[in-house]
Amino acid sequence: MSPVGRARSWWVLLLALLASGAVFALGPGEATTVSDAASGLADGAQSTRVAQLQERLPGSGVAPVIAVYARDDGGALGQDGLAAVEAAAQRLAGLAAGGGRPAEPEVSEDGTVATVTLPVSTDEDTVEDDVGAVRTAARAGLPDGVGVEVTGGPAYAVDLSAVFDGANTKLLSTTAAVVALLLLVTYRSPVLWLVPLLVVGVADRLATVVVGALAPRAGVDVDGSAAGILSVLVFGAGTNYALLLVSRYRDTLRHESDRFAAMRRALRSTAPAVLASGGTVLLSLLTLLLADLTSNRGLGFACAVGIVIAMAFGLVVLPAALVLPGRWLFWPLVPRVVDSPDDDEAGLWSAVGRRVARRPGLVAALGVAVLAVLAVGALAVQTELSAEERFRNPPEAVLGQQSLQRAFPAGTTQPLTVVSSAGAAEAVVETAQGVQGVARARSLTTEGEFAVAQVVLEDAPGTEGSDRAIEGLRDALAEVAGADALVGGTTAEEYDTARATERDTRLVVPLVLLLVLLVLTALLRSAVAPVLLVATVVASYFASLGASWWAFDLGYGFPALDTPVPLLSFLFLVALGVDYNIFLVARTREEVLAGRATREAVLRALAATGGVITSAGILLASVFAVLGVLPLITLTQIGVVVGIGVLLDTLLVRTVVVPALVLVLGERFWWPSRPERVRRPRPPSPRRSPA
Repeated sequence: MSPVGRARSWWVLLLALLASGAVFALGPGEATTVSDAASGLADGAQSTRVAQLQERLPGSGVAPVIAVYARDDGGALGQDGLAAVEAAAQRLAGLAAGGGRPAEPEVSEDGTVATVTLPVSTDEDTVEDDVGAVRTAARAGLPDGVGVEVTGGPAYAVDLSAVFDGANTKLLSTTAAVVALLLLVTYRSPVLWLVPLLVVGVADRLATVVVGALAPRAGVDVDGSAAGILSVLVFGAGTNYALLLVSRYRDTLRHESDRFAAMRRALRSTAPAVLASGGTVLLSLLTLLLADLTSNRGLGFACAVGIVIAMAFGLVVLPAALVLPGRWLFWPLVPRVVDSPDDDEAGLWSAVGRRVARRPGLVAALGVAVLAVLAVGALAVQTELSAEERFRNPPEAVLGQQSLQRAFPAGTTQPLTVVSSAGAAEAVVETAQGVQGVARARSLTTEGEFAVAQVVLEDAPGTEGSDRAIEGLRDALAEVAGADALVGGTTAEEYDTARATERDTRLVVPLVLLLVLLVLTALLRSAVAPVLLVATVVASYFASLGASWWAFDLGYGFPALDTPVPLLSFLFLVALGVDYNIFLVARTREEVLAGRATREAVLRALAATGGVITSAGILLASVFAVLGVLPLITLTQIGVVVGIGVLLDTLLVRTVVVPALVLVLGERFWWPSRPERVRRPRPPSPRRSPA
């Protein structure tokens, strides 16, 4: 054994512990830097410009909430119900912010719904208490059978924040439990699973603190959903790297009596694959910094930091933690030194490889056919959920929106805000009233050079009708001379978010594919292999999207995918799918350079890495499926799409289709390089060291 290696390992663990402890003590407690999960838009969006202008106007820190009264059975409120609403309006008058008073109760034509609107402060420090006070006062003294739901922008923000309270803690604990269970099953050791779990757990906590500290300095916002995805990605990627390293370390322990020398050999073989796969994920995530949406930029920044930390812990801290305890760490399946290095001829994936090798062309064709059939479902995908459809369990603000939509124009809960020049105020309102899809428009205030108007749409926010009305309204107001009108408000923000996501997709997708192609080309020194591997990754994505849509439509009953789901799912599937490509093909190239023909090399690589890839894929799919514990349907959808895609990658594409394609192409797979022509002679089997 190497005393130098032992000392270095102890120093690595000690320094990692001290550095992590210092960061935990001095850094923030979480990665989230903004209190809500709303998507911030680029400065050029009309809705963003409206929000910026409103901050300069008097009363900018105030927004309306709406108390919606209705009978539980859906019938008319009646005299007792209307009297209770009148009394509630008087009570609520004392809670109006900015010296304002609630509006007079408004009753629907059929008498089933009544509303009371009042302004409340939007200050983050007080809005939760203010909305709570409104809800308490609105419910007081109601007769039996009459209920109330408080909705509107401030109430929606409070409910959204409450939905995420404790959610990330639940996500972290569930993720850790899933990883622990799968590691225990994979390693079949009562001790070994603890080492990677603890190392990855520390890496995750460190990433959380570092992101929370660096994001404000980098000028990016990280919301609650991005923080949740960060933990899932660090656990998933970190555990993948751990599985690869532990597998190679176990193999080298069978040929090397000195465990420190075995770890050095394992690292030399593993590090290039980890650096290439992690680097690909890192570069792919960094493309999000070019996105229009600040939520995408925050997600890209946070997850990029997480991947760097996961790689560092996987290549520096984990080897030290594995090598110090000795071979007993693997108990009861302790690896012993054996005479022959060629011990990969048996096992499940060796048998799979032999079967694929019998008819590789047929296997490749059948695999591609399966992917094509699954991808058909992607042709039916619908996108853009409305606001009330994004929650697994709708909170009160969303239920209030739904109650309003039954009796008033659907856009009542989230009216548009139009800011124009003061001199064109009347023309703006008159023009807006004539736009198709607009239920009503009215002037609110005139402050200095600006006028503010409110426009209520006939259709619910996030629907096709609402989108068409916003487009028509903006086009019509652009024709009003001297108005310089801008259309904003929550509904317009959702519309602009969807359009910005479309622009981000058109930018990010080609960039990610180009980066992946360049990394694979540099790693494999080939023109054919990278194109083929990228094609399989893209095929896996469309197959997983199609299969997921069938599950969402037939199983979950989701009406559509949320707008960011296709882009983020593509990013994670392509970046993470390349990991398994690299694990398999890099090992194949290593075998070729060691003196084997390409066809023999890919079968040996499959036998050696098939188990690791399968274990890593099942673990990663399970970890992403954990996103389903969070309350937003958006995250559930990302988890399902990525989970199905990873399983397709590991159980079909990477372990069956890609080996079949390599077997069909043979040495042409590496063109224009010729690794078989420059391969080194096989090293002699190491001599067995004395016990």
